[in-house]
Amino acid sequence: MSSHGFEAAAADLRKAYREGPIAPMRNVLEPGNGDDAYRVQEINTRLWEAEGRRIVGRKIGLTAKAVQVQLGVDQPDYGVLFDDMQIANGGELRASRVLQPKAEAEIALVMARDVNDPSIDARGLAAAVAFAAPAIEIVDSRIADWKITFADTVADNGSSAFFVLGDERRPLDDLDLYTCGMVLEVNGEISSLGAGAACLGHPFNAAAWLAQTLAERGEPLREGDVLLTGALGPMVAIKPGDQVRTAIGGIGSCGFTFIEDRK
Repeated sequence: MSSHGFEAAAADLRKAYREGPIAPMRNVLEPGNGDDAYRVQEINTRLWEAEGRRIVGRKIGLTAKAVQVQLGVDQPDYGVLFDDMQIANGGELRASRVLQPKAEAEIALVMARDVNDPSIDARGLAAAVAFAAPAIEIVDSRIADWKITFADTVADNGSSAFFVLGDERRPLDDLDLYTCGMVLEVNGEISSLGAGAACLGHPFNAAAWLAQTLAERGEPLREGDVLLTGALGPMVAIKPGDQVRTAIGGIGSCGFTFIEDRK
């Protein structure tokens, strides 16, 4: 694809935030071409930074093997978290800010130091983490009806939208991030169940993959970065009026309310 093609694809995605979902990008991005898709993501990341948005971390997606098989890939993907994507625990998400949102419960890790080692493993990554916290990621897609390929979701900043962090800050000592159970409730009803092992076998595996990938790309993880390590159970579509809450064993809970603000 030409440089103009990458710029045009990035512009189409930015326009979708304002005007609504676009058709899958199969005419401009090969479904499995991650390199081209990350180039599109990078264009929008740099533009948004230039507009004053501040990067506070990364989100990891496609950590479930079943979803990887569905999209024909053998690795996760990532997107960028900006400061204006965080919703306070117990806060509100406005319907005017999203298109076709879904919620998923995750374990967040916050970095204690920079990591710039493309060969780091899960154990080394864990040693660089300050604490874990419960999280909900609100994912969204600028692609109509969520009919995404791997390239679509990568270019679309990992189908990211917003995130909530719980108030708990748990040191990793004595935490079991492998067998910890997760429940996601919508309006007090259980909507999704899962465990830490659902996240690429262990959240540290997902985080180590991200650290390796970013180091290879020359954009290492930084002290204070928030890592959303991937869904612990199936994501759940939400609608205005919904109250969403997750509880993760040994780590804590968090939640938000999805409100209608459109006329």
